[in-house]
Amino acid sequence: MGDELSGNEEAQVLPDSAPKQGGWTTFPLIAGTLMGSSIAVSGWANSLIVYMIEKFHVRSIDATQTFNMAAASTSLLPVIAAILADSILGCYSVIWMSSLVSVLGIILIALTAMLEPLKPQPCQNGSSMCPTPSKVQFSVLYSGIALASIGVAGTRFTIAAMGANQFENPKDQRVFFNWFAVTLYTSMVLGATVIVYIEENVSWALGYCLCVAVNVVGLAIFLLGKRYYRHVKPQGSPFTSLARVIVSTFLKRKVPLSSRAEDYYHHKDGQMDKRYSMPTKSFGFLNHAALETEGDTKVDGSIAKSWRLCSVQQVEDLKTQLRIFPLLSSGIILCTTLPVVSTLTILQALTLDRHLGPNLKVPAGSMIVFILTSTAINLTFIDRFLFPMWQKITHRSLMPLQRIGLGHVFNMTGMAVAALIESKRLKFAQIHHVSDHPGSIVPMLVLWLVPQLVLVGVGEAFHYPGQVTLYYQEFPKPLRSTATAMISVVVGIAYYLSTAVIDLVRTVTAWLPDDINKGRLGNVYLMFAVMQMFNFLYFLICAKCYKYQSLEEGNKGNNESCNAEK
Repeated sequence: MGDELSGNEEAQVLPDSAPKQGGWTTFPLIAGTLMGSSIAVSGWANSLIVYMIEKFHVRSIDATQTFNMAAASTSLLPVIAAILADSILGCYSVIWMSSLVSVLGIILIALTAMLEPLKPQPCQNGSSMCPTPSKVQFSVLYSGIALASIGVAGTRFTIAAMGANQFENPKDQRVFFNWFAVTLYTSMVLGATVIVYIEENVSWALGYCLCVAVNVVGLAIFLLGKRYYRHVKPQGSPFTSLARVIVSTFLKRKVPLSSRAEDYYHHKDGQMDKRYSMPTKSFGFLNHAALETEGDTKVDGSIAKSWRLCSVQQVEDLKTQLRIFPLLSSGIILCTTLPVVSTLTILQALTLDRHLGPNLKVPAGSMIVFILTSTAINLTFIDRFLFPMWQKITHRSLMPLQRIGLGHVFNMTGMAVAALIESKRLKFAQIHHVSDHPGSIVPMLVLWLVPQLVLVGVGEAFHYPGQVTLYYQEFPKPLRSTATAMISVVVGIAYYLSTAVIDLVRTVTAWLPDDINKGRLGNVYLMFAVMQMFNFLYFLICAKCYKYQSLEEGNKGNNESCNAEK
């Protein structure tokens, strides 16, 4: 199995005079880098909605939409970083350059809280009319958000790919991804509690400066570990070969397919593969690309026309991505749970009693900590207890698709619970006539919002590592960094989708006014819960038809019922 997944990775390792490279020795360095980046982004991002509402006087729903757009960009851009890492720069260079961009962005955000010319004028006491920030002030703020988002996008998932590249054993890779997720969510908990509390209760400027500091420390840790990493050479754009398959298929679309394996061009990992085998029958029209015709090869057997002939391996690589696309698309609506619940919960928290005792007030921006804590705890539980128990009972490993399926169930349940709790909050607001007094607090403790956040956190613990593992192991070897970024792309599309749906709801209904005490937020949660239910049915159909490509032979027995060819 290790040979199947690692391929020629040893041949790709750059020569280095350093001691033994790769392995678990590098995990503290990878984890330290991830912690610095994640604490920083959690510190500034989770308080962004509150900062924009209270300091820049942005309307509440507009602030959540701005946050969702920034989060969507943060999630979509990693695929560009992954392509650069796979084809040109390598993971190491992409990570340190992205970290510098992130630091610059957070510095700009900090300046809006530190320098008087960049700070909007505060609202007058007792007045609901607040001065509008200037174009310069908005420009600096949005530039900082953009740069910080780009920096995070180039760092987080590229670190995941680089960390996995340190291991050759697929079992070690799966364990790494699990502990990568534990480190990620634990770090985000620290940022969403300690730093957000400082920002909202002590000083926004101090909180943002701490974000800069931890980001710099994480970058320093990463740079100091250079001699210990296993560095994998960029191999040129992996998408070129995929494009060649499409072009070759079109050019040979009229050439009859052969039933003889030797009539197809077999070229594997840089050498001719003497063990001829027929291309798979699924997506059979693509087999035209590997069919040899007169003039396609030179005397020595190499390809003469690179855009007219491809190897069987290149054709199968494209087929793998086409097979996994339905599963990938099912993750879009699944991932809308996090942006919807995390942002709208902040608006709910701002209307509730957030005091825990006489001296402690929970920051609204810290509510996401319940999702992160739930995810981190359940990741540990899954790795240490659920996996071993499952294997002991069934004598098989819990497969990625099974893990993702459980994530669907918990996310859908969390959205339904959110609708029930919102109906209770709205009932309290009506009983106490809070809607008649804008800015008044509903006499309901903010901890009522915890169950929906915990359920979403459990769902994240199941589906997030499951999707990362699935894409990393199933995508072609040259696309490993791109594979780990695919979950990010899915999340990014989910953020854009949730933003578009909420905009549509605001346009055609009265469910989401600026004062949510006068709206029907519960209907929004219920609508997304129904979307999740239909999406789960779609996922089950896709999972039933999917055939694992790269998992260990010993695990395949667990999936015999799912291994029918398309």
